[in-house]
Amino acid sequence: GLFVTDYFTRTPRKLSPFRSFASIELFHFHIPEDTVIAVWNLITFKEQGGTFGDQCPDRSITVYFRSGAPSVINPLHTHFPRDTAVPGSFALTLTWTLPNRTTGVFNVTSPLPGDWFLAAHLPKDEGKISVKGLYEECQYLFQPQLIVQRLVNIAVLYPGHVTEQSMAPHNHSCLYKVFVPSYTSRVLVEVLRCRGAEGCPLWLRVRAKAPPLHNSTTLDCREHTPCQLAQDLPFWQHWYYVLVEKHPGVPGTVFFQVTVQLTDCSRPSLARPPFLPSSASMNMPHSFGSAGGLALGDSPPPTSPNDTKHQVPIPVTSHAGERCWPVRPTLRNELDTFSVHFYIFFGPNVSVPPDRPAVFVINLLPVLDSGGVLNLELRLNVSSLCGENVTVFGCLNHEVPLTSGDNTSVTCETESLAGFLLSVNATASLSRLRIPYPQTGSWYLSLRSLCATEHGFEPCTNVTAEVYLRAYLSPCINDCGIYGQCKLLRTNNYLYAACECKAGWNGWGCTDNAEAFSYGFQLLSTLLLCLSNVMFVPPVAIAVRSHYLLEAAVYIFTMFFSTFYHACDQPGIVVFCIMEYDVLQFCDFLGSLMSVWVTVIAMARLQPIVKQASVLYLLGAMLLAMALQMDRHGLWNLLGPSLFALGIMAVAWTARTIRRRHCYPPTWKRWAFYLCPGALIAAAAVLLYAFVETEENYFYIHSIWHLLIAGSVGFLLPPRAKPSRRLGPLPRRKGCGYQLCVNEQEELGLVDPAVASINSICTS
Repeated sequence: GLFVTDYFTRTPRKLSPFRSFASIELFHFHIPEDTVIAVWNLITFKEQGGTFGDQCPDRSITVYFRSGAPSVINPLHTHFPRDTAVPGSFALTLTWTLPNRTTGVFNVTSPLPGDWFLAAHLPKDEGKISVKGLYEECQYLFQPQLIVQRLVNIAVLYPGHVTEQSMAPHNHSCLYKVFVPSYTSRVLVEVLRCRGAEGCPLWLRVRAKAPPLHNSTTLDCREHTPCQLAQDLPFWQHWYYVLVEKHPGVPGTVFFQVTVQLTDCSRPSLARPPFLPSSASMNMPHSFGSAGGLALGDSPPPTSPNDTKHQVPIPVTSHAGERCWPVRPTLRNELDTFSVHFYIFFGPNVSVPPDRPAVFVINLLPVLDSGGVLNLELRLNVSSLCGENVTVFGCLNHEVPLTSGDNTSVTCETESLAGFLLSVNATASLSRLRIPYPQTGSWYLSLRSLCATEHGFEPCTNVTAEVYLRAYLSPCINDCGIYGQCKLLRTNNYLYAACECKAGWNGWGCTDNAEAFSYGFQLLSTLLLCLSNVMFVPPVAIAVRSHYLLEAAVYIFTMFFSTFYHACDQPGIVVFCIMEYDVLQFCDFLGSLMSVWVTVIAMARLQPIVKQASVLYLLGAMLLAMALQMDRHGLWNLLGPSLFALGIMAVAWTARTIRRRHCYPPTWKRWAFYLCPGALIAAAAVLLYAFVETEENYFYIHSIWHLLIAGSVGFLLPPRAKPSRRLGPLPRRKGCGYQLCVNEQEELGLVDPAVASINSICTS
């Protein structure tokens, strides 16, 4: 046959350690119809500081694959919320083969067509809180590439028609496809007039949506006469692929005929009439192949005499389950993103008669609805049972309704179908089902009532049960509860929602409390973070006593907003916010940086004319506000102003040292009891903040940070200016009719020049 190769790629993305589904990287692909093989090339490489990260540690990367919707993953083995169905997915772990690069390959033979999703993440880390920009972080980048190979001009089988085919010795198989419309209860594929060197050396394989595999439904035509393969309850509005495969080692040419019969369940005594070539008559997609047979490895000429067709009579046999019931549609009401309600006409109360099921259909739009949660709720009206022991069973199946002919089955599964079972009775009158990331398309809900007896369940007589039915889409399960936040995420043009849990809670809906913080622990952490700011009271008192009123005002500002920011920043339920969170965070960060700025400027003891103008204070406030607005978590927001202020202080102290020809401050007591202890305390606080703080120890390490920073301010703040009568005229300068005298106490770093005595100015 003729193969076409398509290539798809995605932009590399940085992977993050897994904490919740909100921390994964999601990639969306689309596989076309008639694809025989799909190959994902998974490229991963390391980066550090814009170069290859050869020194970065090897961290395993887990990749998940799922068709139709994103994977529902649980790498931390947490508990899912009650009544939650967890669909399966493929998983692959990548290991490193080179120091900075590795490549993995994932092959899927005959993949299902449509949307495919890849999810990738790093393993969970220890939760270290790192300062942005402190060191070059190791980045792990992941880039998936997809190569698909698909067949073109696959032969189309028309129901009720026969197709003749000859398989040459060098060919080993022939592939066909037939479209199955709605209300089809059975697909019967038959091989007729098979002639070969060894009888009928053929295998017959049938599969829905994609070409058959080795484990698909198979029949050996050598052992079965006639060679018929039936598929009960086929998927509606989908292609079914028929593969006729020759036994290995069979010589010569094999001649055979293929025909397909479809049973219309709305008329179980009749088969579907032969279809006309027009696709409109059978509601077929436009992706038709050729009408003739296709032998893999060899394409016979269109004018071959082996490709003739003629109509054959269709035998109809009675089969259980061929009858289908009317499907009641639902009305779709979109309220918001992933907030859709499905209303039933003349509902929401539904009457379930005893002699037949009630079938409803819920249509989920492609791509748009697969990123949320499908919720289903059944509530039985016990008063409608009239005292009978009635149980109402509900089967939710994808793409085909599952109804049983005898109405006594209590399972929602067959050999080829798997559904979800719900049941309500007088004892348990409420049943719920949640399906995160449901596959799109049509979901069918079949309700039937059965009466419990000593011999099991039997059809009821003269009892019509009334059930309240509610179906809706929501972004997250129960809005993630009180210990989680439902986040709307986007990858390219695909939207999906996920919970981000807090306060130690985990799970898909933040309902797993195995590691949850207790209320007492939450209260303790909040009190520690808030009350540790009381340590700023001594620096405020020292500043007021030393007449540093501006510095005292900054310390009060910092203490106030740090207290209420941490009261609002708590992950649990012990939260108190007096303003918007963003405002409190900005004021807390600004107050912290301004406290460092004004303290160092005060230590510099600048000349009175500069300090009275408050130029540096105003300049620092404006620059810090601008820097925080640009990046609040950057390293240079803290380091830049601190280094600049320390530079100003160093210049001022150096100028005094050169002018005096003596170290400034000159007294060893000032160094031993104030400057050195204050600097050590501040350095210890910075080290704790930058290298020790993690998510687990945040509440007490950050509280210690508050205590140390406030304590260092009390040591580093200069003492109060004291007027002195001993004014030594050391260096003197004349100018403008005045004799300028220098206060010796100020030169020794013991007073504040802003509070100098009037006696320090001598008139000539």
